Amino acid sequence: MSYVEVPGAKVPIRMWADPASVDDGAMQQLRNVSTLPWIKGLAVMPDVHYGKGATVGSVIAMRGAVCPAAVGVDIGCGMSAVKTSLTANDLPGDLSRLRSKIEQAIPVGRGMHDDPVDPTRLHGFGTAGWDDFWGRFGGVADAVKFREGRAQKQMGTLGGGNHFVELTCDSEGAVWLMLHSGSRNIGKELADHHIGIAQKLPHNQNLVDRDLAVFISETPQMAAYRKDLFWAQEYAKYNRSIMMALFKDVVRREFKKAKVTFEPEISAHHNYVSEERYDGMDLLVTRKGAIRAGSGEYGIIPGSMGTGSYIVKGLGNAASFNSASHGAGRKMSRNAAKRRFSTRDLEEQTRGVECRKDSGVVDEIPGAYKPIEQVIDQQRDLVEVVAKLKQVICVKG
Repeated sequence: MSYVEVPGAKVPIRMWADPASVDDGAMQQLRNVSTLPWIKGLAVMPDVHYGKGATVGSVIAMRGAVCPAAVGVDIGCGMSAVKTSLTANDLPGDLSRLRSKIEQAIPVGRGMHDDPVDPTRLHGFGTAGWDDFWGRFGGVADAVKFREGRAQKQMGTLGGGNHFVELTCDSEGAVWLMLHSGSRNIGKELADHHIGIAQKLPHNQNLVDRDLAVFISETPQMAAYRKDLFWAQEYAKYNRSIMMALFKDVVRREFKKAKVTFEPEISAHHNYVSEERYDGMDLLVTRKGAIRAGSGEYGIIPGSMGTGSYIVKGLGNAASFNSASHGAGRKMSRNAAKRRFSTRDLEEQTRGVECRKDSGVVDEIPGAYKPIEQVIDQQRDLVEVVAKLKQVICVKG
């Protein structure tokens, strides 16, 4: 489908979804965002759903301003995927051992490494810029500097919620490694710190929603936020790269005879800010639950823990600010999913997948998400499908 234009306040809302299918709360959030004085465009992806301040599945383009709550607390959250030389025929019938090895190598939930991962000991991991990256930690907000040790030990860890590590197979039988994570606790603490500052600024006192508080260009508050924001986005990318290197090492050890090789890594943020130019204007584009899909750029659009994912290539649609959805998108809240579904439902909906099937992940059940095939179909003018993947192992926190 192409987009539907919904009247907004300052700009129209370009929506790659049926407006009738979007709940009232999310629609109100979209209208609230469209009232911001600095906004130059708002694009809505087919996985849109209610979020904090701004909907998940939004692309918010502003001139000279950025909204930290719209970026969210998991700064730089995103996906990475790597195609391997393995095929489905190389996999053992019982995948429980492999899942256990992955969980041993990559801490999940609130877990962290006992000692910081030494990237020089990771096979093929590029360490260029690593020392400079950590050297810049001294310039982040004073409020989080005491977290440096924790941030170092959490580098290369998964977290909880909808984050995952998966071993998947595409429709041709090739095995892929895939994972989803962000900037862990350090990103959250940086986000919370700056959101609190933004909400107290005089120019944000009469907004329709206090969670839409913004920083404005050429101010010390904006300069401080951008510095910490871009550092946290870099942390998230490194975090995924470290995890992928650990994942590869597990696969190498478990399939020694196959002498596994790996294609280049595909990596894409989906909670972040980017400086981009549209219609002759330099804009700050916030993708909250959306990936960049510039012409020829690879992206990853995952479904739920039982339905599979898509590798896509962007078509460079400027109407969406070169963006696409970041996943299937929730159709019910976590609490609603827990009320609606049981562990038996989870077992049924994740049949054939080696994964957790206990009450702790019922809120991640496939039935709580929109159908991924429908979401992909609604953005055929934004991306083309390169590969469809189906997980056989799913590790969650």
